[in-house]
Amino acid sequence: MANVLRQDKRETVIRCLVDGASIRATERIAGVHRDTILRLLVNVGAGCERLLDEQMRNLPCRRLQVDEIWGYVGKKQRHLTVEDDPTRTGDTWTFVAIDADTKLVPVYRIGKRDYATAVDFLSDLAGRLTNRVQLSSDALAAYVYASEQAFGANVDYGQIVKSYEAEAFGPGRYSPPHVVGAVRTPIIGEPAMAHISTSFIERQNLTMRMNIRRLTRLTNAFSKKIENLQAAVALHFAHYNFCRVHQTLRVTPAMQAGLAGHVWSVKEIVEATG
Repeated sequence: MANVLRQDKRETVIRCLVDGASIRATERIAGVHRDTILRLLVNVGAGCERLLDEQMRNLPCRRLQVDEIWGYVGKKQRHLTVEDDPTRTGDTWTFVAIDADTKLVPVYRIGKRDYATAVDFLSDLAGRLTNRVQLSSDALAAYVYASEQAFGANVDYGQIVKSYEAEAFGPGRYSPPHVVGAVRTPIIGEPAMAHISTSFIERQNLTMRMNIRRLTRLTNAFSKKIENLQAAVALHFAHYNFCRVHQTLRVTPAMQAGLAGHVWSVKEIVEATG
């Protein structure tokens, strides 16, 4: 008979992972071998991908912000050799969109920081919306062409470029630099200048780094396989959208967007994706 992990153990493992625990820390806390934890992560992560794909449809979002967050698989880009598969190893970026009003994350895409990934990302986003939106991003050139490909003229798109003070040396070197200026530029349509912003998506980047251990900066945490990173990111966003009560909204993003009627538990995530 197959050795099936008990439901309570599955919930404990998933709860540890969404709270930012590493695989080995989860192994110590839950008393479950790390290989079993990784298999569970991949299985539940695949289920979370299906859940998000099914639920994030016909969204009435109005103001969306997009950005990309860096990570790596196997090894950093500068350490790649000719024997390595560049599509599965090296620097990897997660493109993320967030609704400024509901704080919902409707779509994300994992890949390289290039035009092809940006087009796939924004095309997926455009297909999930029911109305014209205002889109904001930083000055990544790929977004300009990708937004034209995905939305055509049916978008109000603007970019914001922030200027930061010089990086500190010595004490305070790893503190976030202060913003000293911001230039907003309309790109397509007529975006409201006051709403050209990436503040919410930049805050979401911090949430990801705090809750996805393999994305934490200045540590030795990383993904050995692209499938593990994909599963961890899918699990994070399923938990974030449906289980995590937003401090300002006092409800989950899915509830604020009308996609859920209650706060989901980790048990419901495991049951819905198992």
